[in-house]
Amino acid sequence: MTVPTTGRRERKKAATRQKIADTALRLFLERGYDAVGIRDVAAEADVAVTTLFSHFASKEALVFERDDDFEQRLTQAVTEREPHEPLIPALRHEINAQVRHCTADSAAPIWRMIDASPALREYEESMRLRHAESLAKVIAAEPGLSQTATASRAIARFVIDAYAVAREAADPQAAVDEIFRMIEAAWEATRPAQRA
Repeated sequence: MTVPTTGRRERKKAATRQKIADTALRLFLERGYDAVGIRDVAAEADVAVTTLFSHFASKEALVFERDDDFEQRLTQAVTEREPHEPLIPALRHEINAQVRHCTADSAAPIWRMIDASPALREYEESMRLRHAESLAKVIAAEPGLSQTATASRAIARFVIDAYAVAREAADPQAAVDEIFRMIEAAWEATRPAQRA
């Protein structure tokens, strides 16, 4: 079996995207988010503004450059779990990994910047809603789960909110454990036919 390789063009695009994101984050942390404009980022990264916008839809997206990866990992926790692996433990494992990443010491200045900016907090909230909708769709589409659209959406929102609540907790790991006990109970409560 051969592993697909990334072409030169794709590698170059990925490198440019990462350079823009790294430059933006450095400038935001050095000067403050509101003090840095898109043109400042583009000039410092040595790219055209149009190139920046071909990689990032907005200034806020520069801060949340791993947004698509986070969403993809969540949906893959559902779709790529082992055939008999229960759903909630698979999601718990992924949320644990994400919480560990975002509570690392190196992430603290970034979260302080986000918490201090109404525009970034609003963007993060819209991102969470989008992630919850994507997660709900894959949960509802999974064969054998037999969940209504409402139950799938509710569980997805709980999972996404678990990440945000745990990130802000004094003991993030204990928060994930506590929240996922509640999510597991809610999940089981939506499955009366399978309990009988």
